Amino acid sequence: MGVAAAPAVAQQSTIDQIKERGVLRVPAILNEDPYFNKDPRTGEWRGFVIDMAGDIAETLGVELEVVESTWANSILDVQSGKADIALALTALPSRALSIWFSAPTYYNSFVIVSPKPEFASATWASLNDPAVTLAVDLGSSQDLITQQYLPKANVLRFKTRDEAILAVASGKADAIVNTVLNSVVMVKRNAALGQVYVPQPVLSSPSVIGINYNADEQFKSFISAWADYNRRVGNNQTWIVNGLSPFEIGLDDLPDNFDLGG
Repeated sequence: MGVAAAPAVAQQSTIDQIKERGVLRVPAILNEDPYFNKDPRTGEWRGFVIDMAGDIAETLGVELEVVESTWANSILDVQSGKADIALALTALPSRALSIWFSAPTYYNSFVIVSPKPEFASATWASLNDPAVTLAVDLGSSQDLITQQYLPKANVLRFKTRDEAILAVASGKADAIVNTVLNSVVMVKRNAALGQVYVPQPVLSSPSVIGINYNADEQFKSFISAWADYNRRVGNNQTWIVNGLSPFEIGLDDLPDNFDLGG
């Protein structure tokens, strides 16, 4: 007599797992205004990414749990299951080998920050010159941009962004390569860094939400729909502007040729 097959056990959906746990886990990085920052006195997190993640959690009917991390480790956090999603990731193809990407939440542009006014009319082609010394934080998306577009430039790579900023402030480098949102906060904090310039052509990159490839299609579709809807109706722009407001930065302070909606 044959042995009866065991009944199949339905696998719990990703959303049901999150609801059962009662929290949506999201990585956050210290001292990364306007994206994230943690008040050392209260332990409370702020920043536009925290606001976005909070809205996703509210939509799911759960609480937000912040997992302290770094930009590089946030991808590993999603891969390992330590976090459910990671926001504000630049959609680099190399990263797509590790985690799944949602529709864009907003668009960011790569820029330079320099005290030298002659860089106001810079192009990526004119920056690609051994006579130009640029600073960048090692392993970042802007580091990868310098490798792709500025192979001939003298690029100084530092372990931290603060070291790259110091290189410009001290005159060791002509400019720092970064993204618009980081850069406008940089110059508000340190006027000696100069101005934010957008080299032509504008290199605009989608910022996306990273999800574990093993998450089910329902969860991936939900996150992508959330990103697309809130970008199109302007909610993501509002959260970003709110994240910039502690530095007295508004939409009018962002460089020309830059559009958060892409």
